[in-house]
Amino acid sequence: MGFFDWLKSKTQAQGTGGADGPGTPKDFIPSERGLGENRGIPAEAVDRKLRSERLLQAQGVPFMAALPVIDTASEALRRSKEEVALRTLCLLFVAAKGEGLGEQLVERLLESYELRPHLTPKELAFVLDNSPSQPDRIQFTWRHEAAWTLLWALGFVGQLGKPTQICDVPFAASTMAERTTSQFIEDAELRPIADILDQADLIYRYHWAVRNAQIKGLRVPADLDPGVTEERHYALNWLIGYNEQAWDDVTTDT
Repeated sequence: MGFFDWLKSKTQAQGTGGADGPGTPKDFIPSERGLGENRGIPAEAVDRKLRSERLLQAQGVPFMAALPVIDTASEALRRSKEEVALRTLCLLFVAAKGEGLGEQLVERLLESYELRPHLTPKELAFVLDNSPSQPDRIQFTWRHEAAWTLLWALGFVGQLGKPTQICDVPFAASTMAERTTSQFIEDAELRPIADILDQADLIYRYHWAVRNAQIKGLRVPADLDPGVTEERHYALNWLIGYNEQAWDDVTTDT
């Protein structure tokens, strides 16, 4: 069975990992982005924060006005299209293994897509594990959501929308299955950094609302999905180079 045949045999996963997803209140970390009033803060960052807050208010999502701004376009890391595309392929690959991709096909794809040098240490250990634990499989299956975020950044997905439901897993996987590595990179078109920062700021505030509810033992507001929210935040923080963290070490501070 080839990758595309395997893909067609799968149906979209629903609710993998439970209602809390991978991001139960495991590590509520106070942000170190810098507090203070708006004096001396770039107008670009303030305007982006205010736009996010207006959207959250319209959607009935609580927010904390004191939550600080994120980096501006001149401060954020600008990753290359090739780097983002290769990271996306790695995420789709490990997520497929988490879903149950057979070992022979895993080995074949690892070589045909030439992904080994681009997998992180944690990803490679999972890929080479012939009998991964169920928690590891669930954790890596959730990487579909991070991959979906990067697919948006690369122009394969039209819009992200509110993080309330699992992504279209078959479509996400098909973006890889229907292309070689070089074709995937060629077909990608990285969005402007301003658009990426808009989404990074917004997910930061969505995630605060999720964690705030979890810590207080309240229902997560506005149908936000904790797992989707965390994976999206993770991917966007990596995209903008938050705290210069490597993929395996990315934090989603709120």
